[in-house]
Amino acid sequence: MTAARILIAGGGFSGTAVAIELARMSSVPLEITVVEPREMPGGGVAYSTAEPSHRINVSADRMQLSGDEPGAFDRWYRQQPESVLDPAAHCADGSVYPQRGQFGRYLAQQFAAASRFPQVKLQHRRARALSWEGQQLLLSDGDVLRGDVLVLAISHPPPSLPALLQPFSGHPALIANPWQPGVLDTLDPQARVGIIGTGLSMADVVAALERRQHRGPLLAFSRRGQRSRANLSGEWPAWTLAPCPAARARAWLRHTRAEIARAAAQGIPWQRVLDAVRAQGQQIWQALPLAEQQRFARHLRSWWDVHRYRVAPQVASAIAHRLAQGTLQVLAARMTDITSCGDQLALTLRLRSGAVQTQLLDHMVVTSGPAHDTLLTREPLLSSLAQQGLIQGDALGFGIAVDAQSRALNHQGQASGHLLVAGPAARGRFGELMGLPQVADHAAAVARQILHTLNAAYDGRCRR
Repeated sequence: MTAARILIAGGGFSGTAVAIELARMSSVPLEITVVEPREMPGGGVAYSTAEPSHRINVSADRMQLSGDEPGAFDRWYRQQPESVLDPAAHCADGSVYPQRGQFGRYLAQQFAAASRFPQVKLQHRRARALSWEGQQLLLSDGDVLRGDVLVLAISHPPPSLPALLQPFSGHPALIANPWQPGVLDTLDPQARVGIIGTGLSMADVVAALERRQHRGPLLAFSRRGQRSRANLSGEWPAWTLAPCPAARARAWLRHTRAEIARAAAQGIPWQRVLDAVRAQGQQIWQALPLAEQQRFARHLRSWWDVHRYRVAPQVASAIAHRLAQGTLQVLAARMTDITSCGDQLALTLRLRSGAVQTQLLDHMVVTSGPAHDTLLTREPLLSSLAQQGLIQGDALGFGIAVDAQSRALNHQGQASGHLLVAGPAARGRFGELMGLPQVADHAAAVARQILHTLNAAYDGRCRR
């Protein structure tokens, strides 16, 4: 039997997990190629960082591939030398929050192990996928790969500069990409730093500056000024949600608040309630009409994000320390003007109260996160597919439109069994698809769908 050729564009967690699941599940010959420009598969944007202060946001025992035994990564990490060399990873309650790069290493090892399955040929091509035409994938190194199925596992485009900052893209004070290696190393310890965005990326920057013994004033701002909450420590019982009476965003908001109050009366923290909502997130989301999904995205998404995407205790401690010192200020404000003053930038903010203030900054750091609404225009492969009419954006601007089997929808709304989407780019359809457990399960579902399509095609040929 001729091996089917599966091409996976993007080798972060989503693409690597699909490859591993295919290798584990398949009983037929497969040639699986992950196209990823980074040195190792598995790292992606999140887990390729070498910054020691960047830690996974949940304890290690909640990080693993779908179907693995609970605690697989936790056990692996505790056996590594880094577990001893990084005592700060270990919390008083016995949980461990390793540096994020360690999970990238773990995934690379799992990928290597999956290549040993006899029925599959699994390889990593260190290149970038540029275009797909006639079942041929053009790579940035000039090579062309032929495939029977293409999986799109590209989810996180680079951040976009706010319009007011675009004229300053080359200014020495502007740090548009704080994840660039070494970019924070040269900051003066007393530098006055502004940070656009107050979520997880801001928390990472504050923790990275704290590790570098920066002591100058930090000013973080966003439209609502909401910070990501700290993760829960200790052992707490799971929470069972009562049924919600209506499939409306406002009804779910009221219901969640009522559940938090009910849990508090029993001594259960709000985090357990949010975890229960998250566990049902895909069912809740898909039951909401499009208008309610849009209402959530407009009014509730930022509040959900800061409670749902929580920070590791070590990062929360760094932020608490700076707040207690008075060297970190977090404002609900919007930028109304910015001007150059030599090597510095003068920032003007309008606070939600209506007051206006101007700050002279030595550096301005952009932590507004990936520009997901530009995914189909800024990624060459996705742009090529969209121009051919083979994919389209979802109705919410989150990513790529897919059906219930994660098959990409073309401009006529038709699904293709040979073009699938894995990971957060499919969250417009599935909702809760950013946290690792949900992404891991989605990768397994995509792998099953690919094998179903291939088996159906093989059976059809046999019947003919």
